[in-house]
Amino acid sequence: MNVVSTLALRRLTAQDNAAIAAVIRQVSAEYGLTADKGYTVADPNLDELHPLYSQPGHAYWVVEQDGKVVGGGGIAPLACSEPDICELQKMYFLPSARGQGLAKKLALMAMDHAREQGFKRCYLETTAFLKEAIGLYEHLGFQHIDYPLGCTGHVDCEVRMLKSL
Repeated sequence: MNVVSTLALRRLTAQDNAAIAAVIRQVSAEYGLTADKGYTVADPNLDELHPLYSQPGHAYWVVEQDGKVVGGGGIAPLACSEPDICELQKMYFLPSARGQGLAKKLALMAMDHAREQGFKRCYLETTAFLKEAIGLYEHLGFQHIDYPLGCTGHVDCEVRMLKSL
């Protein structure tokens, strides 16, 4: 018997706060991305992402598989930077959601939203541990840069990338 799962990509709601925080924590633990290194798990807003991504210029989407949040990603203005630069943020997917093109779809949706908001460039930070993510970002046209932009607080994210929108 073939079981078909249902997938949905939708905007974050307040009811999703705990579920997406759990996804981020689980994936971070899987890759050894600990809070003491300044990764996303150290973000003081991690348990309350909805209010953060409800602000102007911000947006966050979750991926739901059979009614359960299995991933997400967002876009926001890059703090302490030029006003035309946004940041692709908090792209995390559980193993069950990987390899299905969902991260690509979400990233493209986020960049379309950023263009609509008037952003001209999109920045991101990640770590070399996330080889699959880096491959996706390169495929999407992000270029590696040698210096950090803005003030993200992610001091151990040694991979920095930028894309013109």
